[in-house]
Amino acid sequence: MNSLPLAGWLAQAGLRNMPLEDMIDGFGRRLNEAGLEVERLFVGMNTLHPMMRARSLIWDRGHQVTRHFEFAHEEIDSLLVRQSPFAAMLRDGLTEQHYRFDTGADVPNLPVFEELRAAGTTEWMGWVLPFGELSPRIGGATDVEHAESAWLVVSAATRRPGGYRMEDAAELRQAVPVFAVAAKAATARAISHGLLAAYLGNDPASRVLAGTVLRGEVQSVEAVLLLADLQGFTALADTMPGRDLILLLDDYFGCMVQPVVRHGGEVLKFMGDGLLAAFGVVLDQRAAVCADALEAATEALALIERINRGRRTDGQSAAGLDVSLHIGKVLYGNVGSDTRLDFTVIGPAVNEASRIEALCQPLGRPLLMSRAFAEAATSSRDRLVSLGHHRLRGVREETELFGLA
Repeated sequence: MNSLPLAGWLAQAGLRNMPLEDMIDGFGRRLNEAGLEVERLFVGMNTLHPMMRARSLIWDRGHQVTRHFEFAHEEIDSLLVRQSPFAAMLRDGLTEQHYRFDTGADVPNLPVFEELRAAGTTEWMGWVLPFGELSPRIGGATDVEHAESAWLVVSAATRRPGGYRMEDAAELRQAVPVFAVAAKAATARAISHGLLAAYLGNDPASRVLAGTVLRGEVQSVEAVLLLADLQGFTALADTMPGRDLILLLDDYFGCMVQPVVRHGGEVLKFMGDGLLAAFGVVLDQRAAVCADALEAATEALALIERINRGRRTDGQSAAGLDVSLHIGKVLYGNVGSDTRLDFTVIGPAVNEASRIEALCQPLGRPLLMSRAFAEAATSSRDRLVSLGHHRLRGVREETELFGLA
């Protein structure tokens, strides 16, 4: 096998950020075209993502990538992961391992090997390839991962009688590290986007990676603004241990964020024990976007109340949630200093949403909406009721506010 064409193709695939699924398919097909008779490729890696710990893909000859797996942090201790042959390799610091299934050799009693043996596989070769300076490892669900201990695992299984020939094994040992470099290059953008999205939001992350990085680079857009703030959380903070307080705050934030994301909104920032979210508006879909934002707000309130019912049943204190909804023009983009930027929305509409939320407690309403929102939410008007005109701090004219009917 002449490895130069394969290496050149892998280099181009990595440089051009070819999707990993396409890269694995191209790699597998080229190995077979060279006569190596690879029946199955397995590729797995850790992700350095706040929600997802690792992902893996399986390629079967003639069928491209047939299976995808994703593992959350708490799933890394699952039996499925611990029974992977790579778990032992990572634990023992092994970079290569191979097993013959047709010679009666000592093969670990692992589910994946039973599956491969039943499928007629004769040999399995696996590699652990570090993506950093530190030794790669799996660790436990609560272990902190380091960017310099990232890893890629690859296995290649064959059904060739007698297993891989000596020259086949040598070619795989040369090709797999080149594939790993290409895969690292191609997945770097996905890892960067995942991390940026976790901290900035999905749309800001996409815009930043697309080059929207200059200070003051903003655009005027219309958006429904959702501002949510916990009430009574400061009192909780004075009575709860720090770790318990953070876990509770995460639960509360989960109740706020999940409905926003589910209904198409973008969480732009957390502010103490509250958050600011936006729902982008297309002119002919204003009523639909307002309906989505209203659903997100009411679902968040219901989820918070579910947590609070359990806490009150257990004799524990609880924090309420106040939410405001407003629609208006905002400036969306990079704001900050030359060394520290924030991707957010600014403008009078944001200030007005904040001042409307501040009236939730005085009016005894957990959800308040502006007149502008009520007028735009034409498909939801039967759910809204006027609460009269009220003065907002810093606003000269009184404004009409609305609540749920």
